[in-house]
Amino acid sequence: MACFAQTDVPAGAEADDTPQQAAADQNQKPDQQQSQNATKRSVLQPKPAGQLIKPKDLYEKTGYWHPFVRMPKYVLMDQKAIWTSPFHTSKKNAKHWVIWGGVVGGLIVADKHIENAAPNNSTLRRIGTDASYLGQAYSLLPIAAGLYFVGTAKGEDHLREVGLMSFEAVANTSLMQLVLKPLFSRARPFEGDGNGHFWDSPSRINASFPSGHSINTFAIASVIAHEYHHHLWVKMLCYGYGAGVAAARLAARQHFPSDVVAGGVMGWFVGDYVYGKRHNPELDKKPGIAQNVLDHVHFGIAVR
Repeated sequence: MACFAQTDVPAGAEADDTPQQAAADQNQKPDQQQSQNATKRSVLQPKPAGQLIKPKDLYEKTGYWHPFVRMPKYVLMDQKAIWTSPFHTSKKNAKHWVIWGGVVGGLIVADKHIENAAPNNSTLRRIGTDASYLGQAYSLLPIAAGLYFVGTAKGEDHLREVGLMSFEAVANTSLMQLVLKPLFSRARPFEGDGNGHFWDSPSRINASFPSGHSINTFAIASVIAHEYHHHLWVKMLCYGYGAGVAAARLAARQHFPSDVVAGGVMGWFVGDYVYGKRHNPELDKKPGIAQNVLDHVHFGIAVR
């Protein structure tokens, strides 16, 4: 577009540049920089496309339901990108495959030793089982829906966006599980000989690898942490929630350590991808009510 082309004019503009063009250039540069900064918050840095909250969807406009119409198409686009990612991953991002693949591989080797060394009693298993409900899709999706509808009621587009991105991220991770669990078919700790053999689960659709609770929870945690990236306590709360759910699955003896780590890493990267792909940088200029509240809480903690 011409407006973006103008931002490339060097500081020493040509003599025939009009004052109006120079002024437009100055106005465009902060916006362009803001968009670039928003993209860089994503580790994967996918090419932005298909914002969930478009200008016509903002609170003061009329597009409350437009994002839901677009959602199926976006999820299908995400799934294509996810499953073809091994074939078009950049060298920069390939390191993530190597690092986390090595971590998960090492944990698979050590899984049984870690499990044997960990505390195990009926009380711990019961607490873990009860806490696991916090990571179920039927617990997480209402959180996403609540964020969107509260944001709609209060005119808070950040909440609306993070609710939609959370829904999209969980939709992606839920579909991933339908493929990955039967593909690896890993036995749970209480199945078979207890060693967690792959391709040995009696229930392929409900196999152990990766942890569904972990992948879903960290997907939402990643989205919220990216949206409110400048609040450390929000990140700690989100990732603490995810870590708590992962720990609960271990305490309940439903998963091995590698299952929850693999699920958490996959979920985090899905959230990172969805944020990088769908975030509307224009919302960064609209702090809103929720942002003001978060700023106040952050300030109170800093004073203490």
